[in-house]
Amino acid sequence: MPTLVDYSGDDEFYNGSSLCSSDLGIMLSLGHVNVYCPPRKRARITGPYVVEDNEEKKPSIEILPDECLFEIFRRLPGGPERSAAACVSKRWLMLSGSVRCTEICRSTNRDVTMGIADEDCEGYLTRSLEGKKATDIRLAAIAVGTSSRGGLGKLSVRGSNSARGITNVGLSAIAHGCPSLRVLSLWNVPSVGDEGLLEIAKECQSLEKLDLCQCPSVSNKGLVAIAENCPNLTSLTIESCPSIGNEGLQAIGRCCTKLQSVTIKDCPRVSDQGVASLLSSASMVLTKVKLHALNITDFSLAVIGHYGKAITCLNLSALHNVSQKGFWVMGSARGLHNLASLTISSCRGTTDVSLEAVGKGCPSLKQMCIRKCFFVSDFGLAAFTKAAVSLESLQLEECNRITQTGIVNAVSNCSKLKTLSVSKCMSVKDLPRQTSSLLSPCGSLRSLSIRNCPGFGSTSLAMVGELCPQLHHLDLGGLCGITDAGLLPLLNSCEAGLVKVNLSDCPNLTDEVVLALVRLHGHTLEVLNLDGCQKITDASLMAVADNCSLLNDLDVSRCSITDSGVAALSCGVQINLQILSLSGCFMVSDRSVASLQKLGKSLVGLNLQRCSSLGSSAIELLVENMWRCDILS
Repeated sequence: MPTLVDYSGDDEFYNGSSLCSSDLGIMLSLGHVNVYCPPRKRARITGPYVVEDNEEKKPSIEILPDECLFEIFRRLPGGPERSAAACVSKRWLMLSGSVRCTEICRSTNRDVTMGIADEDCEGYLTRSLEGKKATDIRLAAIAVGTSSRGGLGKLSVRGSNSARGITNVGLSAIAHGCPSLRVLSLWNVPSVGDEGLLEIAKECQSLEKLDLCQCPSVSNKGLVAIAENCPNLTSLTIESCPSIGNEGLQAIGRCCTKLQSVTIKDCPRVSDQGVASLLSSASMVLTKVKLHALNITDFSLAVIGHYGKAITCLNLSALHNVSQKGFWVMGSARGLHNLASLTISSCRGTTDVSLEAVGKGCPSLKQMCIRKCFFVSDFGLAAFTKAAVSLESLQLEECNRITQTGIVNAVSNCSKLKTLSVSKCMSVKDLPRQTSSLLSPCGSLRSLSIRNCPGFGSTSLAMVGELCPQLHHLDLGGLCGITDAGLLPLLNSCEAGLVKVNLSDCPNLTDEVVLALVRLHGHTLEVLNLDGCQKITDASLMAVADNCSLLNDLDVSRCSITDSGVAALSCGVQINLQILSLSGCFMVSDRSVASLQKLGKSLVGLNLQRCSSLGSSAIELLVENMWRCDILS
């Protein structure tokens, strides 16, 4: 029977009239209904009404409990069907994500002949979630969707959604759906704890690389589970995980015999017991070790020096409880025969004595980086460079007892040195010129970088230049004290031909240096950076245009360049110029548009920022015509 709608008052529904918005919403929410509507009377709604749905309610699969839906989902014939089911609702997605690959009912032979065979997870795909995208829903979708497309092999999660961040539920979905996972990186996921890591350990036993950073809820329990269930683990990084300590590292050392790389940073519960147990394991084949900001002492460094026979790369930073004795024992133990790369940063125990011992005890050392080691002086540097007979690369940063003498002696002592980098060493100052006949030139040095050493001037540069006849790369960025007189001898002594030159923020250099540079090395020069050299004018740009046929990267930002210089460059011999920076060249105007368009035939990058004389219409024209070039404006 049709439903009668009883209103107070005389008026009834009028056929064809419209309902108010609130009534329309109620009607639509009820679905298909039958309503009696007598004709020819205008509606006036002033009271409540009751509507009855005449149709019987249809049964829905949603009334089934999770256990039944789980059984249905694990019997779906293939990946596309499982993905389609997961798209129905959040509930279905999470249930689909809880199905382990081992629980999926395999297809019968009939299904195989029909082309509905189940897919095997091989671990080919990579997925990365960052910030707001890092949620359990997305992880569950990844787990369900990747199984039919090669399987997930690498997952990286960086930064968690503050409102609906990743929890153990999302990580468990990955564990259940992605047994082929080989690489897992979790950064800043405070809601993920041992429960999620236990599921990863149980299901993803092919795991090879684990990276945990800022995971405060993960403790030794989770790390022990990984150690006991993932024997193929080759790389482990633990950073800022305050709940992980010695027990977890001991389990790793005991069970993960294939571990090759380990990084432990800023974990207050890690001490000598854990580090020593990990490094002294008889079955360990560690080749890369990084220890940063740990509460370890001289004992751990002694263990490294004795047991680190396989270590090729060692990074020690901010070890404030390690003294000079620890570094001395590490070098004197003579166990680091294969060490090729060593970085020591912010360690008070690094002194002249300990540095010499390290040089003598590491005969294969090729790369050495010393940062913020304030007790290393010229004497220690000289002793180290004499002892390290295989040294090819030396980097010094913020070592404020190193002077010009130390740098010159280091270059002279190392017969195999290829790269020297000195940065922010405040004691490097111009001293009276030494007799170069007592020093041996370093014919192997190819790259020289001396940056942001305010006391390094023309005298020091001239001395170093005489010892480096085969330079290819020269970086003098931020040396305010050098002049044309100091740099010209170095340019003249370079016999092999410079390829990359950086003279940025050297305000005292003039066109004379650039003219000499392109005259002597224009046939080999590929990269030239003159950013901030305010005395450089169009004359330099004209010389570059006439002599540098191989140039592909030119930076003349904040130089005294005008439209004439740009025009000359556009007519130059360089045919492979790909990157040009004119940032801050306020004398470059709209008149340079044609020249820049001509250069645009080869350019892929053009920087026009802070070119105040270039109008917006000119820049729009360049963007339109140079569509293959990235233009910054």
